Amino acid sequence: MSPAQFTKESASTGEFKRQGNRFTGRISPESTSAPGEGPDEHGRWPLEPGRYRLVVSLACPWAHRAIIVRKLLGLEDAISLAIVDPIRDQLGWRFTLDPGGQDPVLGISYLSEAYLATDPEYDGRVTVPAIVDTVSGLVVTNDYPQITLDLSTEWKDFHRPGAPRLIPAQREEMDQLISEIFEDVNNGVYRCGFATSQEAYEAAYDALFARLDLLEQRLAERDYLLGDNLSEVDIRLFTTLVRFDAVYHGHFKTNRQKLTEFPNLWEYARRLYQQPGFGETVNFDQIKRHYYVTHDNINPTGIVPKGPDPAVWTA
Repeated sequence: MSPAQFTKESASTGEFKRQGNRFTGRISPESTSAPGEGPDEHGRWPLEPGRYRLVVSLACPWAHRAIIVRKLLGLEDAISLAIVDPIRDQLGWRFTLDPGGQDPVLGISYLSEAYLATDPEYDGRVTVPAIVDTVSGLVVTNDYPQITLDLSTEWKDFHRPGAPRLIPAQREEMDQLISEIFEDVNNGVYRCGFATSQEAYEAAYDALFARLDLLEQRLAERDYLLGDNLSEVDIRLFTTLVRFDAVYHGHFKTNRQKLTEFPNLWEYARRLYQQPGFGETVNFDQIKRHYYVTHDNINPTGIVPKGPDPAVWTA
């Protein structure tokens, strides 16, 4: 077997096993804590616009979800945004894009500083997105699947007028799709790319393209995954699709075909890209530099591909 990119997340069979989310606090209007206080006995932080900071990487698909949802719902003034450098070093995500190499609000140079302030014994991978409390400097949550759902439900009093309803009435159907897409597509591309055995890679590859084939069929007669309206599951699929040809197809060896060779998925992804909140939040330069420079076991030369041409998304 080849060396693992993330040793702690590699099984003996060569499968990539993504780590769990260490911080799972939630910001809620139901919190019994007073303004400025920490979480209540149920782990609920008080809902206070302007208090919390969403830390993201523009390269990361999990963080990209939160960026899109925050923008679509008009929560820019309620929750501030911090963007880390796309190149992650041994100490993790860095605030080198800010003057002086520190986040101007949190006053830290590395996101790991907030992680360790919250749990001094933490020895896992530092991940984005993370929501950090600006009062205490502690991490509220790095639970990326829940973060976007809570932006829709817990923060609804601060949504812009006319904001889309991203959690539809057919919640059970959406949750099932979310689960399938996470397993085979969102995380499936990583299971291909971070596999350390041929068998693990091929199993993930087969599951990925079997799911993409089903999604291709599903989108043959509908604009969105659940019909006529945009929902949370579309955002979760989009952030993988928009990275597919640029990084996953080559870097992660998901090369049966490109996204542009799926007629329905490609039309769907381009349509989303051209909507407010989607294409404007995509940064192909940071996406490519992160994957091709950071994963040195997969791409030891650190050479970043020049293509593909991003103009295809708007042509």
